[in-house]
Amino acid sequence: MIKKIVLIFAVLIGFIGFFYFDLNELLTLEGLKGSMDQFEQYKTQSPWLVIGGFFVVYILVTALSLPGAAILTLAAGALFGLVQGVLVASFASSIGATLAFLTSRYLLRDTIKQRFPDRLASIDAGVKKEGGFYLFTLRLVPIFPFFLINLLMGLTAIKARTFYWVSQIGMLAGTFVFVNAGTQLAQIEQLSGILSFNLLASFALLGLFPLIAKGILTILKKRRVYKNYHKPKKFDRNMIVIGAGAGGLVTSYIAATVKAKVTLIEAGEMGGDCLNYGCVPSKALIKSAKVVEQIRHGERYGLNNSQPDFAFKNIMSRIHKVIADIAPNDSVERYTELGVEVLKGYAKLIDPWTVEIALNDGGTQTLTARSIVIATGARPFVPDLPGLEETGYVTSDTLWDKFAKLDKAPSKLVVLGGGPIGCELAQAFARLGSAVTQIERGTRLMKKEDVEVSVFAQEALTESGVTILTSQQAIRCETRDGKKHIIVAPKGSTDDQQETAIEYDELICAVGRSARLEGYGLDTLGIDTERTISTNEYLETLYPNIYAAGDIVGPYQFTHVASHQAWYAAVNGLFGHLKKFKVDYRVIPWTTFIDPEVARVGLNEQEAIDKGIDFEITRYDFKDLDRAVTESANHGFIKVITPKGKDKILGVTIVAEHAGDLMAEFVLAMKHNLGLNKILGTIHIYPTWAEGNKYVAGEWKRNHAPTKALQLLEKYHTWRRG
Repeated sequence: MIKKIVLIFAVLIGFIGFFYFDLNELLTLEGLKGSMDQFEQYKTQSPWLVIGGFFVVYILVTALSLPGAAILTLAAGALFGLVQGVLVASFASSIGATLAFLTSRYLLRDTIKQRFPDRLASIDAGVKKEGGFYLFTLRLVPIFPFFLINLLMGLTAIKARTFYWVSQIGMLAGTFVFVNAGTQLAQIEQLSGILSFNLLASFALLGLFPLIAKGILTILKKRRVYKNYHKPKKFDRNMIVIGAGAGGLVTSYIAATVKAKVTLIEAGEMGGDCLNYGCVPSKALIKSAKVVEQIRHGERYGLNNSQPDFAFKNIMSRIHKVIADIAPNDSVERYTELGVEVLKGYAKLIDPWTVEIALNDGGTQTLTARSIVIATGARPFVPDLPGLEETGYVTSDTLWDKFAKLDKAPSKLVVLGGGPIGCELAQAFARLGSAVTQIERGTRLMKKEDVEVSVFAQEALTESGVTILTSQQAIRCETRDGKKHIIVAPKGSTDDQQETAIEYDELICAVGRSARLEGYGLDTLGIDTERTISTNEYLETLYPNIYAAGDIVGPYQFTHVASHQAWYAAVNGLFGHLKKFKVDYRVIPWTTFIDPEVARVGLNEQEAIDKGIDFEITRYDFKDLDRAVTESANHGFIKVITPKGKDKILGVTIVAEHAGDLMAEFVLAMKHNLGLNKILGTIHIYPTWAEGNKYVAGEWKRNHAPTKALQLLEKYHTWRRG
């Protein structure tokens, strides 16, 4: 802090001294002309002293962002001639600019980062990729004040050495023009003589050079990437899409809508994981389990408690019927009618434009396309746990077929994993009669949510009959006396005495999902597949004509995000040669469908703290909502994160029966920059759950009531009463 104060003091002294000694008058065109004879005498007597002094003064003027750099550049030409003047002015201006850059970074960057962390992080990400190019463009266009560029670039994460050499090269053209003009100083009457429209237009054209250079570099990059392949002169298709989950279905639908010739390839069931193994069957299960719970606790609704009479096989049959009822929406027939060619088989990339399909009927087909989109999704991750394969397990993908054969829910069920999938399944099966033990190696369930949300979720699951073990590491699975057991111990423990054996009939492995990367020829083409497919902001892979969307890309493994990415993959793949669009991840909502549901969008409280944001929390509890009271479901809350004193929504967490549906209003508000005042001013139907959104906005407004103005109004009304 002391060093910063000293630096600020030194800069202020420099500013004050500059104007106090009227140096600003010297650094004008008239002042320069009037001093030329004297400078020439000094130069004749001590040429190197004049050059050195001029060099230092130029650096100081630039470093302190003082007016006069343009005049000094003219002076360099007038005093030293074209070649020597360009050398002196070029190096002095670059060194001075770098000092100004470093001063700005040292004094201001931490403060700006603390106040605007997300915005600065986004800028830093862009600068990291192409900061040198952007700086080069700015340096070539003199309509941008150079001192402002120095200060603003200091707030970014660009490296100092990059800033220096790009500035050195980028300012060279402008320096040459000004120094050359300085050699004709006697003929220049005013600065507009230099900065004429024609000259500025020339500079603007110079500014196009980096864009042209970037275009050339892009072409060279493509040539390097594609150098070992022969691009077809004609293509069978405009686009080939691999995978018929949410990402692939939406991509192919959009392509067909704009009349492109598109082929969709899928080896398994249409609709992908969400329809057949994930979202749809799990939500059908959750609904049946909730009804069972409501019957069991009828007194909540003025009824008698009773033991629900149901057949587990019927519940599983209903789940498969729900899948069958929705399946036509994603069927081969429907997409064929929409104009999509659907091929059932396994796709493999032969080269960047060619796909070989091993058809399910035994045949083989090879197709070429200008663009290819990979949307093969993800599968449940199975840990390398000793004995797991021998004792057997199911995942969120395989349990539906296996459990459909059971007469009743597993008597003893272990759920491995405390994330959203594990929590949903644990609660549902506990309500259907299973003795469920849920094992989580972390300190709490649903670790991506706030601590109080995790506590709320754990209480809800415990109330449903789930036994929850946190901070427990699964060690191995084994069979003892014909019964299956999983052995757990406190996380980090190496003491066998602390091991606990938990008996189970079935084990659900729900510890996450991993991208499907094998078998598509990605490794042959050299596409980066460390954990997911690596893409840029346009969803392009290593090859600009090959895109990826959905779980195979991340960073969010949600069906709605896959559909969101699909639009970008389709449009960029078909029209990217005209205009490309960067994927927008600003507002991504999600819901965990336990009872009560947990929904979130944007920042939660812990993330806001971690990012150093000056925020405040507005909270509304559903115990006060009329509709929640009528349904005997008045538990949960809405928590909104806003900047201190502002109604801008940074994030929302909702814990309630219909949290996922309630969240839509906040997603819309955040997407279109609408604050809590706008939500408060919107009519909400009474009595509905959605009123909770208005009431939390009302809480924010009440907390920010203008106290002094209200006191004046009170006095006014008192006066009006006489």
